[in-house]
Amino acid sequence: MNTPLLDAAAAQPGGDAAVVLTAVEPEPGWRAAAQRCAAIAAQFADAVDRDARFPSEAFDALKRERLLSVMVAVAFGGAGLSLAEVGAICEILAQGCASTAMVFAMHQIQVACIAAHGSGSAWHRQLLAQLVERQWLLASATSEETIGGNMRTSACSVELDGARFRIEKLAPTISYGAHADGILVTARRTAESAAADQVLIVALREETQLEKRGGWDAMGMRGTCSEGFRLVAGGLAEQILPTPFAEIADQTMLPVSHTLWASVWTGVAGDAVNRAKAFFRAQARSTPGAVPPAGLRLAEAVGLLQMMQARLAVALDAARAAHDARHGRSQADAPLAAPARLRLRHEHAEDQHLQHGAASRA
Repeated sequence: MNTPLLDAAAAQPGGDAAVVLTAVEPEPGWRAAAQRCAAIAAQFADAVDRDARFPSEAFDALKRERLLSVMVAVAFGGAGLSLAEVGAICEILAQGCASTAMVFAMHQIQVACIAAHGSGSAWHRQLLAQLVERQWLLASATSEETIGGNMRTSACSVELDGARFRIEKLAPTISYGAHADGILVTARRTAESAAADQVLIVALREETQLEKRGGWDAMGMRGTCSEGFRLVAGGLAEQILPTPFAEIADQTMLPVSHTLWASVWTGVAGDAVNRAKAFFRAQARSTPGAVPPAGLRLAEAVGLLQMMQARLAVALDAARAAHDARHGRSQADAPLAAPARLRLRHEHAEDQHLQHGAASRA
């Protein structure tokens, strides 16, 4: 990465063309840190998925490298990385361990929601500072047994008693909930509120009880530990984010989710292509002068990967435009639709990708 580039300069009078050595910018520290974490995650990836256990070794490394707070603003002690940079970390991690990358992505989605919609609240500003200092891991509980996966409605509601709240929720899935330091929970604003009148609450581990009620065999991502729980939590009323959840979902949670998930799919697909390339090279060495039969399928897989990377770049541009438009008080609805379509296209492309990778090794 640090090899100098040669830039031809204009010919000098009475001499040969001068050559200027321009040093390549060193790779960002966060990228090198992500690569170190991915290498550790890869060592345990098979065991993590086989045993459906949390990738603790990878997250110990992520905490040491202070990558859990990369999306927190510099003002609160974080690295202040952009969505594109966090997506790049997700892609790097996914090439080592899909579960590690997905948990990291889901955590950053929660961080983004607090950063975007809680920075006006003293309690949430302090939470961001604590997250940076202690490298806390955040999860979410947006689904509910009585309503299924529709996170835009809730059956449970917030119970307020003076300056404190209580919430009880039957969640069919809280990924890595038993390993999180905090869980962002959706609920109706009050017992009298409509199902769609929701708030988002930060429930901290020390005041949260989780009773396991079931599991989910998420093949290939079993390390996300996506289990069902009865959640009972309490705390200060100021832990409730001031922005209605409908706005949080539209402006931040959905676009960031789809973009970071797509980054994970791209990383998983990239790892599949790299494995297929290694197999192809081994075939080529064993039959000098002949193109192995897997060559065509590998070329198709590389093309699919490049398409996924291009779509991801477009989605990131759309997210950036939406952010700029929103802060410029312009309509931002159109660009926000792009990341949702992106995830569906990526899932389809990745399925094709894995089929191509398997076929090229057959």
